[in-house]
Amino acid sequence: MATPQTLQQAIRYYSDEQVCIDTVASLRWADGKPTCPACGKQEHYYLKTQKRWKCKECYKQFSVKVGTIFEDSALSLDKWLTALWMLVNCRNGVSSYEVARALGITQKSAWFLMHRLRVALRDGSITKLGGEGSEVEVDETFVGGKLKNMHVAKRVKYRQLSASEKNAGSVGKAVVIGMLDRTARQIRASVVPDTSRLSLQTQVLQNIHHGTNVYTDEAHAYKRLKQNDYVHEVVNHVETYVRGRVHTNGLENFWCLLKRGLNGTYVAVEPFHLERYVDEQAFRFNHRKDAEGQKLSDGDRFNAALARIGGKRLTYSELTGKDSEAPF
Repeated sequence: MATPQTLQQAIRYYSDEQVCIDTVASLRWADGKPTCPACGKQEHYYLKTQKRWKCKECYKQFSVKVGTIFEDSALSLDKWLTALWMLVNCRNGVSSYEVARALGITQKSAWFLMHRLRVALRDGSITKLGGEGSEVEVDETFVGGKLKNMHVAKRVKYRQLSASEKNAGSVGKAVVIGMLDRTARQIRASVVPDTSRLSLQTQVLQNIHHGTNVYTDEAHAYKRLKQNDYVHEVVNHVETYVRGRVHTNGLENFWCLLKRGLNGTYVAVEPFHLERYVDEQAFRFNHRKDAEGQKLSDGDRFNAALARIGGKRLTYSELTGKDSEAPF
């Protein structure tokens, strides 16, 4: 069977556990030879009944899950791969309740599974955006609940704030900064502690090449970008949203997609977990098209996600901040 391109085809294709193992192994080990995680040797033999390898050097057994986001999970790979397909191809995200019903597992297991997959989607690239002559949009947004939905105690604190603090719109909300490279069609987004110059400008310096045309709004945090060898242009949103090439509408599109998922699908996201939801949406946004501008299929997007599973791990205690047993 050819590489699946729809969810129905994917479920059928990955229903065979050996096919799942072969698929993950081919992406983990480019030369096709499994490497022992204990000693690093490639001399081994395959235990067909246990679906794992045994090293001829140190005699230790290892499965294809070791050293990946799937490590120490009792769930079979067909469930993992089906959940990954749903996560990367549902434009507004997919809730843990829906995944639990689809896979026949508990909601708690599905919630843990989805967060582990989001860690795999994180872009660990150190390559900077932009370059000489390139255009990069930079903007920030606030993520959080509305005043009418706040607890009574929080509303009391809000009313005690000054008028300027209330108008800032960031009270009790998390801050997310985004940088969109128009040429490469790539976005970087991350949660920052506040909207100070130190927080926002540090992100720009770490992620964008010097000499890039940087377009922002009139926020004071970006005032000194020209002193750091950037070609900085500003659009005043009080007057207009577009001034020739200078605008941040590309990022506004991304913020719309992000908040649609957070408000409509996930409903209540704790700030402690927000970074992973941002990584999820950034992955889908970055894999809409390839480098030539051709639209990527669901299968292409799935393969790009599956290639990132190696060398990443999220334990249940790290996820919850508790020393509890994992749900699976």
